[in-house]
Amino acid sequence: MGTGQGRERTEAVVARARAAFAGGVLGTFALPDELAVIPARGQGSRLWDVDGREYIDYVMGSGPLILGHAHPAVVAAVAAEAAKGSHFYTPMNETALRLAERIVAACPCAESVKFVNSGAEATFAALRLARGFTGRDKILKFEGGYHGHHDYAQMSFTPQVPAEFPEAQPDSAGIPKVLAGQVLVAPFNDADAVEKIVRGHRDDLAAVIVEPLQREIPPQPGFLQALRAITTRYGILLIFDEVVTGFRLAWGGAQERYGVVPDLAAYGKVIGGGYPLAAVAGRREILALSDPARRRDPGYVCVTGTLNGSPVAAAAGLATLAELEKPGVYAALQAKGDRMRAAVEEMGRRYGLPIRGMGEGSIFVFHVVKDEIKDYRTLQAFADRAFHQQFGAELIRNGIFVYPGQKNYISLAHTDADLDQTLQVYDATFRKLTAKA
Repeated sequence: MGTGQGRERTEAVVARARAAFAGGVLGTFALPDELAVIPARGQGSRLWDVDGREYIDYVMGSGPLILGHAHPAVVAAVAAEAAKGSHFYTPMNETALRLAERIVAACPCAESVKFVNSGAEATFAALRLARGFTGRDKILKFEGGYHGHHDYAQMSFTPQVPAEFPEAQPDSAGIPKVLAGQVLVAPFNDADAVEKIVRGHRDDLAAVIVEPLQREIPPQPGFLQALRAITTRYGILLIFDEVVTGFRLAWGGAQERYGVVPDLAAYGKVIGGGYPLAAVAGRREILALSDPARRRDPGYVCVTGTLNGSPVAAAAGLATLAELEKPGVYAALQAKGDRMRAAVEEMGRRYGLPIRGMGEGSIFVFHVVKDEIKDYRTLQAFADRAFHQQFGAELIRNGIFVYPGQKNYISLAHTDADLDQTLQVYDATFRKLTAKA
């Protein structure tokens, strides 16, 4: 796995890609040329590259493939739906309606739904709805929290130099300077800091948006409950970004797992079953602002898109949710994640490394840290980034496909044998890297 074959086709594709794409990549996930993995196909927990190398995949399309690659139920549903036609741009289609009804039934905050095509579009729409509903302009987000690639989201996700809270720092060129004044930033897991910022800006603040599980950092006990209380007290909307956690941490997502219900939630990844589909869901009175019958109303909020509610993507989502609703699914995913977290911490003890297994449920990653990680700044202060990059490179070389230093996603297709093999490679990699130190 991952070794033994030549790389002729991979190298040829990499060369072509460098001519066709900025940086030779589709997005921001880039690997050194010698580690490049160009997929030819995927099945279950595995993917094979164009030169025939086989990998156990923990990227899983960055999270959507909770059933694994090419799950038979998803493949059959997509084929059947695509044979009827791929796109119509009608006011409604029945497949999208059925998926919307499933989301409303499953998600605690969801009284109504609006489909979009990506998680970034979903958070953008949620923020626009919040501003339209409250008549206020500012939003509060958390340092290190990721909500997509739009201008509001690209504030203080990865600030290089910490600023005084609540100052926002753009993570990209091209963001209007005036927007920095519309985004307030707070430290994750610090309810007192949030209370202070919200109280000082309550007349201008439309919403607080948060990843309930911030990347891989869990909320400390009572933190999300405090956000709910603070936003309610000041008449501000609470938005959960459940693009990652929705239908992954539990059937009802992070809202079910942590017992906190927001006003709005953004969904993506799992609900599209590997196809482009996302949604904003929440209180009916808020979503009603996007009703096109209100287009001439000053309070109308535009949420639209040519491919919104694609029947093919909705069919993939419905097939995925049908599998996830089966008994024992979430217990199985939890057990796999717990096993990986416990195993890497035990390896840390054996190799003299202060390792913490992070994440929740089927999301896991480890960090070599000296203290508790509770927010972006403690992660930056304590995590050994260079070690992570070396570790990830060794995993890829040995047939374990990861995004070095980033979250790993476990699917239902990952077997005990997959985890055994993965942990064997982990153990060998820890041994190799600690021997060099």
